[in-house]
Amino acid sequence: MDQTALELLVNHPAEAARLCGSSLLTDQLHGQWIRDMTTGSGDMTLLAHRGSFKTTCLCYAIAVSLCIYPQKNILFLRKTDGDVIEVIRQVRQILQHDAMRILTRRIWDKPLSLVRSDQFSLTTDCYCAPRGAAQLLGQGIRGSLTGKHADIVITDDIVNLQDRLSPAEREYTCGVYRELQNIRIPGGRIINTGTPWHLEDAISLMPSPVRWDCHTTGLLTPGQIEGLRRSMTPSLFAANYELRHMAEDHALFSGDIRWTEDAELLRGGTAHLDAAYGGRDFTALTLGRLEAGRVCLYGRLWSGHVDQHLQEIIGLCRELDCFPIHVETNGDKGYLARELRSLGVPVHAYSERTDKHHKISTHLHKWWPEITFLRGTDEKYLRQITDYHQGASHDDAPDSAACLLRTLDRPSLHL
Repeated sequence: MDQTALELLVNHPAEAARLCGSSLLTDQLHGQWIRDMTTGSGDMTLLAHRGSFKTTCLCYAIAVSLCIYPQKNILFLRKTDGDVIEVIRQVRQILQHDAMRILTRRIWDKPLSLVRSDQFSLTTDCYCAPRGAAQLLGQGIRGSLTGKHADIVITDDIVNLQDRLSPAEREYTCGVYRELQNIRIPGGRIINTGTPWHLEDAISLMPSPVRWDCHTTGLLTPGQIEGLRRSMTPSLFAANYELRHMAEDHALFSGDIRWTEDAELLRGGTAHLDAAYGGRDFTALTLGRLEAGRVCLYGRLWSGHVDQHLQEIIGLCRELDCFPIHVETNGDKGYLARELRSLGVPVHAYSERTDKHHKISTHLHKWWPEITFLRGTDEKYLRQITDYHQGASHDDAPDSAACLLRTLDRPSLHL
């Protein structure tokens, strides 16, 4: 065994990672993260801002662990199966990189090879654990954990915006994390990385985290930080770059989101379409129905010109039986209303006379506690609403929802 090669992998992992193509990893910051993941003791939680290369470090730490711990297996979890596939692919690429093959040949007298490899698992030819499980197994958090055991359990971003918006999602994720305590074998480790989204999300159950926000990593200049701050809502910036929960006493739309799977609650309702004609704005569609003092809404967002999405928009309105489609005529001089009518769609065209923030802070705010959203509503649509404040960069979704609720609230009046 070449001790120099092993020393490089274990004690200078960022240098080895740069040899494998991760040229932006630094010794002082990323090298310490990788060492904590590969040779640290006990459970750990690393919270680092978006763009800090924490997942890159995690992928390299997994690859190193496969090389230096031939008797240990790893269970890796992310929010969805699709997220897992990408990380497994990156680990595979690291193991097959020429520099890693040279290092593993010096350590094991031959290059490490994969004897089993698919979208969700990897096993190398140095693996000699007796249990028969894959050396690295990845899965989304909704996969079954029954019967699984692992020396090393790794979670990466199992908490996301869904956990902020949905109490059911929060509790499910917390339940999965609690179950991991039984998956990790005695003496094993649980390693967590992620971003906090809610005071009671699964990160609150994890070991006290090491936090590296955008002001402490040194990876972003003050100008870049300010540009990022201006490009998104305050709460989104706070969660992703400052790793904190935005205080919600100023928020118009706080609290948990209620969901339903029952599309019948929408049928016979109405629709509102807030159109975009290019630029940074979004086309927002809101379908809704008011019955017995409760509102069911369904919302979608699209980027680009509204004409690109008209057929899908009309199809959704027909599928859920929500007509007419209300569209304002101020900006396009009635173009969209005429276009929809030419396609045989019932339309109510109106001239908008009310200030946008006033609409949102009255009509949408009034009905917010009584709204249930139909599953399938865009996450980005809801994010625009929950992150809304006066002067927000994007307000297409809350504006569309407010206009529709104004119609439902006063059906006999024009918009």
